[in-house]
Amino acid sequence: MSRYKHIFIASLFLLAAIHGLAQSSSNGYFSHTVARGESLYSISSMYGVSIPEIVELNPGSDKRIRTGETLRIPQKKQSSTEKTPNSLRYHTIQAGETLYRITQIYNVSAAIICQANPGLSAANFRTGEVIVIPQTSKDDNIITPQQERKKEQVEEEKSPCREMHKVKRKETIFGICREYGITKEELIAANPELKKEKLKKGKFLCIPHKQTARKNNINTDEQTTSPSNQELFDKNKKKEQTLKAIQATLILPFNLDDEENKSTLMVEYYEGLLLAMDSLKQQGISINLHVYDSGDRNQSIASLLKKEELKNMHIIFGPGHSEHIKPLADFARTHQIRLVIPFTSKDNEVFTNPYVYQINTPQSYLYSQVYKHFLEMFGNYNIIFVQSDDEKEKNDFINGLKNELGTHNINFQTMAMPTTDADNVATDSIQMEKVLSNEKPNIFIPTSSSNITLIKLLPYLQLAIRREAEKETPRKINLFGYPEWQKYTNDHLQAFYETDTYFYSSFYTNNLLAPSIQFNKKYRYWYNKEMASTFPKYGMLGFDTAYFFLKALSKYGTNMDDKLNQTIVTPVQTGFRFERVNNWGGFINKKVFFIHMTPNHELIKLDFK
Repeated sequence: MSRYKHIFIASLFLLAAIHGLAQSSSNGYFSHTVARGESLYSISSMYGVSIPEIVELNPGSDKRIRTGETLRIPQKKQSSTEKTPNSLRYHTIQAGETLYRITQIYNVSAAIICQANPGLSAANFRTGEVIVIPQTSKDDNIITPQQERKKEQVEEEKSPCREMHKVKRKETIFGICREYGITKEELIAANPELKKEKLKKGKFLCIPHKQTARKNNINTDEQTTSPSNQELFDKNKKKEQTLKAIQATLILPFNLDDEENKSTLMVEYYEGLLLAMDSLKQQGISINLHVYDSGDRNQSIASLLKKEELKNMHIIFGPGHSEHIKPLADFARTHQIRLVIPFTSKDNEVFTNPYVYQINTPQSYLYSQVYKHFLEMFGNYNIIFVQSDDEKEKNDFINGLKNELGTHNINFQTMAMPTTDADNVATDSIQMEKVLSNEKPNIFIPTSSSNITLIKLLPYLQLAIRREAEKETPRKINLFGYPEWQKYTNDHLQAFYETDTYFYSSFYTNNLLAPSIQFNKKYRYWYNKEMASTFPKYGMLGFDTAYFFLKALSKYGTNMDDKLNQTIVTPVQTGFRFERVNNWGGFINKKVFFIHMTPNHELIKLDFK
């Protein structure tokens, strides 16, 4: 075999790795850029690979991953019979690539790619985005010699990268350009992130073809003859349909002998949903509701999903048991029905199913939003973590916040929880005052959300604040905490006011707020009872979720997904800001509030855009 042929074959294999093609070798991979809120768990769920497989290709990622970091993700071997997302090929869009180029590389139509990636559009078709490429036949992985020659031509002509370069320690852009005989402008054009980021050891750079070589290939002609991204997306966009009457279904467990309290909450959710429907019908919106009891968690819902009328639904709310999510989500995907999951935040169907809407935000995404808003508000504060030994349930939150502070070069302090001995309150409060800053406002963050922690901490903070108030120039003190504190508001209301407390939550209501007053009045009138004392309140959750989605369907019809965050409603308790988790998956709710209890006895709900 000639030297030229050796080089050509080696280049072909490298290009296949760049484009994320399915490979038979075990080391095939594609690139994933970490988005805010993503964790190794969510990323592994997206691609159907295990966390150890990701860590093997990305040493140290089990300790920490950062937003904007690029990870290698192993490309799964393809199964000709498998019909799950795991059988899909994943492709990372390279610099200079177009949708038309990708259709030629994989020999699939733009319609197939658009259908498989409902979150993809001409606006977000950019370098680094990952898309799925469906298999179109059982012979997708069988390549004939003629197909191989055609693939070689496509790869040679279409690839924007002739190879990938791994940055070494102390390398410079000038040195890399000199090594490959390209200009600085060419390298930056192929790697636009270099405009904002410095070279980092271990980073992979796309090395483009030399400019002189590109002038001789078909790219110039292609630009004038091939359809643009916008043209292809417009051509393959689904036709919008308005809905004269919305067909909705509620599937929840209503009659649970062994879970009486849960049954009560499910009924409350249903009652809130009915109130939402009544409000919408008064606006002239027609809704037909079908309600089914899913039974206990060990009961199969297969027979329920065989009902013919379910196939014609526009939207399903439920289920109540996590064990029923997978079969219901599969059913929703098959029949292209929107599935709103109101309760759990731990199911991973949303990462691979475009018809799933998860109301309860997964922990890593929720925390990332809290960190973002915390830094916006308190980034210039003297931040003090109060170490509690009561519980460890907030370790992930605290460690993540400390990492976020470190990334932004923000210093913080850690102090031990004061003792509970009443005789030592004065002494310990003086010790606490030693960590206060004279130049910055101060904010204390306990490492536990428990009521025991509050009982220990609040008296010391109150006494420290009173001491400061006696000074000519008092130092400002705040307390920051958790959604669980809503359960203890009645016990510590005055202390929360005095300590100028903030806490984050994805749900909040106050009986003094107008939407809550109106809802409670209507709920009592309809059902002649009060809701259970829970956080969140399930009746309000049922109202908010039903009102939001049914309103969006009535206004935008089948185009609802593109207009979801243009649906303006005033929720009683639950806020909504939905984003797709990836181009082929569903939506998660990223809405977070900060609740501020001021020394003036005000309750302020801070709503972030």
